[in-house]
Amino acid sequence: WFPPLDGAEVLCLASGGGQQGPLLAAAGAKVTVFDNSPAQLAQDQLVAEREGLELRLVEGDMRDLSSFADASFDLIVHPVSNVFVSDVRPVWREAFRVLRPGGELLAGFMNPYEYVFDREQLERTGEAIARFSLPYSDLESLSTEERLRMFGPDAPLEWSHTLEDQIGGQLEAGFVLVGLYEDHRHDDPIARFMPSYIATRALKPAT
Repeated sequence: WFPPLDGAEVLCLASGGGQQGPLLAAAGAKVTVFDNSPAQLAQDQLVAEREGLELRLVEGDMRDLSSFADASFDLIVHPVSNVFVSDVRPVWREAFRVLRPGGELLAGFMNPYEYVFDREQLERTGEAIARFSLPYSDLESLSTEERLRMFGPDAPLEWSHTLEDQIGGQLEAGFVLVGLYEDHRHDDPIARFMPSYIATRALKPAT
């Protein structure tokens, strides 16, 4: 589900990479892509130039949208990216602030139970063995050697978040939740046991 996009002010929040932003711009939206990775924003620039689209690209932390005034956007699209911040509640508060009354937030996030299992064991034997307690943090759950071996030196740190923070945090910020959807990551063995992703649709009340 999407609202009418022609002329809508859309914020792609922590959404660099040349995927959502160009699609929304092609549908007629006025799109701002906000991301903390210059490399991800460069992908959006590449696709925009290739397809003749106009995108506004802004670098920054998803927890701090102070570069935008209150009530700047009609729609925020926030894909599965808040795994890269340790505290997700500021993301919801800032999203609520920069949305116009009646605006919508479409957000995706990882099912937190994805982080319970030993990934190396899963890839090696196919067995899903619970290893980590939640909420998960790369910094607290893995040694430096494990992080380097599993992800390499340039991989970003990841955190899981509780459903209380993901969904309750939206409600606490003032959103009204009107939709929830679960989906499976088809290349992930854990998807045999449970949905990999959760998506929500939330409204900022018009009054």
